[in-house]
Amino acid sequence: MYIAMNRFEINLGYEAGFEKLWKSRKSRLEKVPGYISFKLLRATPTDECCQFASFTVWQSEQHFVAWTESDNFRLAHAKSNAPSGTYVGGPKLELYDVVISEQNTLLDVAS
Repeated sequence: MYIAMNRFEINLGYEAGFEKLWKSRKSRLEKVPGYISFKLLRATPTDECCQFASFTVWQSEQHFVAWTESDNFRLAHAKSNAPSGTYVGGPKLELYDVVISEQNTLLDVAS
């Protein structure tokens, strides 16, 4: 498996709007070969900002790279509707190969 994570620093007061943008977005991932899952993570805010991370899991690095080279990727990333002042800076992309993966099979963690 392969993880692609974008970290976003959001100015205080813009968190709800940022979350709304993600919730209302037109996701183009569901039918993408190799796509497994997506999560939007929110950290505890600091005095300066609130950090979010978009977290996608892929079957392989090759699947992720193919997605980034697709028309659907370009459409999904064409324009941000975030109000001016939302972002502290640009997103920071982090890419990981999964080395160990464990899951509690006693719990149903579907959400």
